[in-house]
Amino acid sequence: MYHMVGRDATDEMLAYHSEESISAFSRWKIGSINYEWHNLLPPIQGAVYTIGMAGKLSPNDDTLGKLLDTESPYMLKSEQSSMTSLEADTVTVPVNPNYTRAGYPEGKVEPVVPQNIEVVTAENKDDLFPVMKSVVVDPKELMREFDNQLTRRDLFDLPSMDYTTQNSIREKYNQLHARIIKKGLYKCNYGDYVREIVKISSLFLYSFSFLKLGYYFLSAIFIGMAWQQMTFIAHDAGHISITHNFQIDNIFGMIIADWFGGLSLGWWKRNHNVHHLITNDPVHDPDIQHLPFFAVSTRLFGDVYSTYYEKVLWFDAFCKKLIPFQEFMYYPLLAFGRFNLYRLSWTHLILGQGPRHGKAAWFRYFELAGLSFFFYWFFVLVVGSVEGTWNKISYVLVSHICTMIVHVQITLSHFAMSTSDLGVSESFPSRQMRTTMDVDCPVWFDFFHGGLQFQAIHHLFPRLPRHNLRRAQADVIEFCEEVGLPYSIYGFGKGNEIVIGKLAEIGKQCSIMLDCTRKMKEDQVPITLD
Repeated sequence: MYHMVGRDATDEMLAYHSEESISAFSRWKIGSINYEWHNLLPPIQGAVYTIGMAGKLSPNDDTLGKLLDTESPYMLKSEQSSMTSLEADTVTVPVNPNYTRAGYPEGKVEPVVPQNIEVVTAENKDDLFPVMKSVVVDPKELMREFDNQLTRRDLFDLPSMDYTTQNSIREKYNQLHARIIKKGLYKCNYGDYVREIVKISSLFLYSFSFLKLGYYFLSAIFIGMAWQQMTFIAHDAGHISITHNFQIDNIFGMIIADWFGGLSLGWWKRNHNVHHLITNDPVHDPDIQHLPFFAVSTRLFGDVYSTYYEKVLWFDAFCKKLIPFQEFMYYPLLAFGRFNLYRLSWTHLILGQGPRHGKAAWFRYFELAGLSFFFYWFFVLVVGSVEGTWNKISYVLVSHICTMIVHVQITLSHFAMSTSDLGVSESFPSRQMRTTMDVDCPVWFDFFHGGLQFQAIHHLFPRLPRHNLRRAQADVIEFCEEVGLPYSIYGFGKGNEIVIGKLAEIGKQCSIMLDCTRKMKEDQVPITLD
């Protein structure tokens, strides 16, 4: 929620939460405003605010003191805010010191768009994202210019970032959402999940049958296929998109993910929720923070502080050796991705990074029991029944490598897409559509992708049951055409080609930066690269 501080988060809150949660929002209301809200940069994204209070008065001169509950913990004033955005009389309210640092990152975060810039416009883009016409030799400036070029391309392809345009997009999006609801697309056909369970059970049955017969390779393939299909159900349950009941969907998801898949649903939700809120931001989105192995933005070359992992992602010597060749490592590394998910799952649960209070507090212990059960039945019972040490090792490797297709499907949707920061005025639907790719496939092949082929639609409506995503596609395309937003959709092969091309381009930029740095050292030129 720290990423929504100071922002109008109406679209996000309505898209991500059930009717039950939405009905509880008013309990936390502390006041109201009667003027158009312009977003502030959240502290977690690099804003710095002083204690006190400065706010914009409404046109009819009502004071904020009349509108806000003065028992509110604190009000803040931007240290860098321009007078054009905040010039007004102010009213002082009591400050509770226990709340003054809520949402501030422990490390240093520098926003791409400065805090005092309300809107990125045609007039200020040259100052915000300069591209020099002369030769640039400073490696730091080279990488910044490359990123600026990509940002300027996004600005050219997208509707204006001014609030009139973005609010119009939001209004059309809300109309689209209303049509989706009216068509009953939030109603889940439970028969679809009966088929999913039958399909997965059949895959397990084939796997155990081949295991009994001694056909270990086939057994490993079938159990890997079962895990791949289970991932889709866990994804649905994590978004509360099956029954739309928090407890029921989470229990179902934990049984699937933890007890039979060995992965923590709680870890995935913590990671994935941030991904949905701040999609494809190199500093904030954990789904594109994969150093030292992958970098999808040159911004990651600068030792950035990850607000999710709460640590600096060092672009060290090891990174500099690997990133220039990352397009060649893409598939081999994804083949072993499931082992890393085990590590992340156990870390999440052992360190207690999930909810510790409320109705979800008991999930941690249920998941710990589930992971323990999984590691027993798979590594002790199943792998233990395989004859021969080499056969045991190959069984584990083959079964886990078979799940790499899920990692390809997940990264396919975002790795090749925009990683730009276009400022606080950009609307929720604009960000989701420019950072997400759909995959074109025939209806009969939908089972293979498990809903991940409609990631752009899913990012607009995260709680929509995946079996209904295709039915929403025509409406989303019509919406994008009406408001001028891109709808990126490619075949699976073409999508992979685009991702590999993006990785190759970023790897090339890394090589250029390293060559430039090396040349400057040889010439004894001062280097400003961080």
